[in-house]
Amino acid sequence: MHPPGQNTNIAIFPFLFSRFPSLPAIVLTTAGLLFPIISFSQAPDRYTVSGYVSDASSGERLIGATVAERKSGQGTVTNTYGFFSLTLPADSVLIYVTYIGYEPQAFSFLLKDNPVLNVNLHSSAVLKEVEIVADKYERIEERAQMSRIDVPIEQIKRVPAILGEKDVLKALQLLPGVASGGEGQAGLYVRGGSPDQNLILLDGVPVYNASHLFGFFSVFNTDAIKDVSLTKGGFPARYGGRLSSVVEINMKEGNENEFHGEGSISTVASKLTLEGPIQKGKSSFIVSGRRTYIDVLARPLIKSGFKSDGSDGVAGYYFYDLNAKVNHRFSDKDRLYLSFYTGKDKFYLDLEERDEYGGERNEYTTNSGLGWGNLTSALRWNHLLSPRLFANTTLTYSRYRFDTKAASGDKEFENGNLLDESSYSLHYFSGIDDVAAKVDFDFVPNPRHLVKFGANAIVHTFSPGRFETKIIETEDDTNISTVIGQPKINATEVALYAEDDWKVTDRFRVNYGLHASGFLVKNNPYFSLQPRLNARYMLDRGWALKGAFSTMRQYIHLLTNETIGLPTDLWLPTTEIVKPQDSWQAALGVAKSIGKAYEFSAEAYYKEMKNVIAFQEGASLFQFDDWQTRVSQGDGTAYGLELFLQKKKGRLNGWVGYTLSWAWRQFDDINQGARYPYKFDRRHDFEVTGSYKISERVSVAATWVFSTGNAVTLGTSKYQTPDPLDNGYYYGDWVTTHTPERNNYRYRSYNRLDVGVDFTKKKKRYERTWSVGAYNAYNRKNPFFILLDTDYEYVNGQTTERSVLKQISLFPVIPYVSYSFKF
Repeated sequence: MHPPGQNTNIAIFPFLFSRFPSLPAIVLTTAGLLFPIISFSQAPDRYTVSGYVSDASSGERLIGATVAERKSGQGTVTNTYGFFSLTLPADSVLIYVTYIGYEPQAFSFLLKDNPVLNVNLHSSAVLKEVEIVADKYERIEERAQMSRIDVPIEQIKRVPAILGEKDVLKALQLLPGVASGGEGQAGLYVRGGSPDQNLILLDGVPVYNASHLFGFFSVFNTDAIKDVSLTKGGFPARYGGRLSSVVEINMKEGNENEFHGEGSISTVASKLTLEGPIQKGKSSFIVSGRRTYIDVLARPLIKSGFKSDGSDGVAGYYFYDLNAKVNHRFSDKDRLYLSFYTGKDKFYLDLEERDEYGGERNEYTTNSGLGWGNLTSALRWNHLLSPRLFANTTLTYSRYRFDTKAASGDKEFENGNLLDESSYSLHYFSGIDDVAAKVDFDFVPNPRHLVKFGANAIVHTFSPGRFETKIIETEDDTNISTVIGQPKINATEVALYAEDDWKVTDRFRVNYGLHASGFLVKNNPYFSLQPRLNARYMLDRGWALKGAFSTMRQYIHLLTNETIGLPTDLWLPTTEIVKPQDSWQAALGVAKSIGKAYEFSAEAYYKEMKNVIAFQEGASLFQFDDWQTRVSQGDGTAYGLELFLQKKKGRLNGWVGYTLSWAWRQFDDINQGARYPYKFDRRHDFEVTGSYKISERVSVAATWVFSTGNAVTLGTSKYQTPDPLDNGYYYGDWVTTHTPERNNYRYRSYNRLDVGVDFTKKKKRYERTWSVGAYNAYNRKNPFFILLDTDYEYVNGQTTERSVLKQISLFPVIPYVSYSFKF
């Protein structure tokens, strides 16, 4: 990492050019596109006001705050790091700075140079004070970009959750265009896409497995998160690498002025977050941890149960998360951030048994474990090159591991002497490691243009799956150690991008750009140019007509069993045989702010995907042959209509969403080449969630969801077939099930009501909240999966059998209670 203040942001480019010789042409083309804008920005008698907008009490930078000059009507919004730049003619100016939930501030002065304006906004306790200038916020109809939703973290914390564990991904499942993987699971299926097509970023670092407890909780601790956004389409050029969505999650920076903490104890887990200044006003830290404790509480009961069977052992399951972040401001132009996350799930079983017969004794041991987890880290340097040019340089590391072990041992003793010892062990391992560097620039030549450009490089290391077996027998001196699997695969992914958000006229605004990417694996290069376009035209009465077109390419794939979301899924690269996934998506919609508190949008979309990946029929994860021979690549199509009404302010807030959609898949060697509905093709999806603050001490919240059932493949008939090994003879126990097509049946519809009540009381030195509620409040028996079973009936001494479908439901009504505190 170069020291702050030294302009070495372009050091990454020689590396990119050496790996991909065609990239210099792209850089020159991009520079040619930007030159007219840069030249236009050099108009005389214009000066730039720049600075940062922060929370006055904590020093946290505020993302998306509006900075507007009232006389000219020109304005801008702060970027991800709270920075803004506004270029205006030399004159007296009146600048307003506003942000939802904060008191606005106004500044009047004569603009005759390039002043730095750092603004600290105070939280507003009285809503009316904010509503005075509510029209100064950037409304949904003013933005060129569509298919993006920002969800305030406080709104996410109010959504009732299973077992009281507030969950970011569960809240995102309540948005239109997003489907869950099943009952209680945290997976995201966005606009007909699959889980690997979602780019989930924590402080800019990819998270490859975002689930705890086999998919029932996500890995994100809401107490450590500052903001969350979801982009489903209309992707700006700065995004790349996935087909379906980008989920951006930014961690808090830590309070620069005071030491604070918060924590909670729920039915399944406890959390604690501490933050405060390292050097007041200049540097801060935040540390947040979460762990389940059911294994600790249940351990005495489990040990007692083993002892009652004559053995000694322990079994359990837990998960934990740890977030940490520090930052330091070296000057008004330089700031350094270091963030870290680690989390793990662990199931374990350790068992010892003993048998004694006279002078003989046998001791048996069983040890097994199942573990998976992520580790991410990011080192970021913010540097202000000029009042109009902001740079962010980032080094990141991301790791995902899946690890399972099973071992057993046997010792045989006679009269206290060891006669024989044997042991058997099996170890399976897979994962992915990323080391990445990127540089991003924000250039604001004038209030009508916001230019973003940059480059990144990622070195991937894939571990496709490896079995290690060991067999030891002392009696015959057997010692066998075998490794079965495939070697690690190294690959390099690079990208360049440039985009411009251009306010052409007061009615017409456009965000256009180009994303260029490359991928090199085993000397096989791939290259892609992906144009992006978002456009907005203001109609009468405050309505905006919006359109978007984007192309995307994805070079890494996820081999998944598409069942309960087990962490055995494999991340694998594009190869000479397995091609990269491509998509294009078009969307058209309208948007409008209704009054000062509501936002409404309606969007129709159409998406086509090429080279989507799936297991061949009969193939599975745990096979020893080359994984490339077990997969098929085909096409996907998705289209639909989304309606969304959101309220972010006031005592009552929440949203209502509805999705009408279709999602299809087609593979030449699956379903006889015919198109079939995707597993998560859901015709109707309706969500409503809201919270209401009755008083300063009591608030209530509720969520209701309804969706069409998932598609599933079921046989329609059975018939006897000859045993191929018995020369054509027929046997009654050789039965074949006829399945006419894939995903030919649907579960019954899904619906659920969750409710919650918070009781808050402010003490002298801290604030405490008791939360009670229920998941699936009216005890709906929703399908988790179904079984094709056989019922037998005995009538008049004869047995008849009948095939029946049996639904397995997972969660009845589940009450919860949690206690949280702040100080």
